[in-house]
Amino acid sequence: MTGSEVPHSFRLAYVPGVTPTKWVRIWNERLPDIPLTLVQVSPAEAFGTLRGGSADAGFVRLPVDRTDLSAIPLYTETTVVVIPKDHLVAAVEEITTADLADEIVLHPLDDTLDWEELPGKPAFERPATTADAIELVAAGIGVLVVPQSLARLHHRKDLTYRPVTDAPESRVALSWPQAETTPDLVEEFIGIVRGRTVNSTRGRGPTPPQPKAKRAETGGAAKRKPQAGGKSGGRTAGKSGGKNPRGGSASPKGAKTAKRGKPPRRP
Repeated sequence: MTGSEVPHSFRLAYVPGVTPTKWVRIWNERLPDIPLTLVQVSPAEAFGTLRGGSADAGFVRLPVDRTDLSAIPLYTETTVVVIPKDHLVAAVEEITTADLADEIVLHPLDDTLDWEELPGKPAFERPATTADAIELVAAGIGVLVVPQSLARLHHRKDLTYRPVTDAPESRVALSWPQAETTPDLVEEFIGIVRGRTVNSTRGRGPTPPQPKAKRAETGGAAKRKPQAGGKSGGRTAGKSGGKNPRGGSASPKGAKTAKRGKPPRRP
């Protein structure tokens, strides 16, 4: 991109419960000249924000309408039930939806779980938001089943939570408006979220490989040259007229050695 085409900032939307801190930090390290602006939106507002151009990309909860939006699923959250600390459920490690049969289970209007059948007993009315439902749990009016990140977001000292093993799970995705060509900055952010390194991120040329240092032809690693007049080494010298291994001089090849015998008798 030329200097006139570079946007002034990259706008990233995110729904409650998602913590984009890690990705924002990497963005600031790689693209310090292009500020990243965070746009917090409710789950109901997230897709309209992307379609209306108020954000370039966003962390949303699935499902996503793929007609005009693209999405990359990132992770699936554990579903938990939020309860008072003195509740009976707090005594166990995890539960099933059947364990909530006698409980009033609050179902806020901004609920992100895709229920086929709601567990427990319904409340007289639905809370407007998850934050409102948390207040009702603290007041002892019911319990609330939510993704774990929302339970942490609305943490209170008088409340706790436990996993619900058979409840629907919430999946978080990165989404952006579909187009024939994806903007370069969106591609940059996709690369960051997918864990690409600086050299592998699309739109950035890889660092050229550095030539390897050549081995020195001289020095301790160099092979010794053979000495003039023959091959190097001590074995050859031992074969040509050298000393006999037993200490005597070597005899010429083919020479006969006189045999020792008894002296002749005198007549």
